[in-house]
Amino acid sequence: MGSYLSRLVDLFSNWNNGTPSRILLLGLDNAGKTTILYKVKLNENICSIPTIGFNVETLTPCKGLTFTVWDVGGQKKIRQLWNYYYQNTDGLFFVIDSSDTERINEAAEELHGILEHDSMRGVPVVIIANKQDLPNAMNCSDLIQRLGLEKLSTSQNKWFIQNACAVNGQGIYEAMDQMGTMIKESKK
Repeated sequence: MGSYLSRLVDLFSNWNNGTPSRILLLGLDNAGKTTILYKVKLNENICSIPTIGFNVETLTPCKGLTFTVWDVGGQKKIRQLWNYYYQNTDGLFFVIDSSDTERINEAAEELHGILEHDSMRGVPVVIIANKQDLPNAMNCSDLIQRLGLEKLSTSQNKWFIQNACAVNGQGIYEAMDQMGTMIKESKK
């Protein structure tokens, strides 16, 4: 972990001049968004209730990499408000409960709807395939197909998918690293 963090420091030193990148953390309800946010912020597992509205936190996963993360609730009634958060977004984490096969089509519709919005064109996307610790979790290859990611124009939105488990932190820092890399590339 130490060498990984030092690699992050080298990669991101002074890349954003100290200004935090504005990141949206979206996904269906119960995908694990708030758990991910506070795993990175506090390095703890928190007992959370469904987010009604939003949480906003500034995260510094390592020196030189700072995000202001907007974690917006994923309940159906709240999703219609997501578009009010899109303006000036530098990156999108879209969290999927990879064990919830019954709602994968709903997640795909929401993701594609977000990316069709004018304010989200060109915004880098990291899909976090959460809950990989559960026995029926879909792998990244299955999720790419089920989410229709191969149909996304990479000239419109560059994307990356990361296996993760918010509870034990597996894949979460790698997702942060990837987001930082993608934002840095998009600003060139």
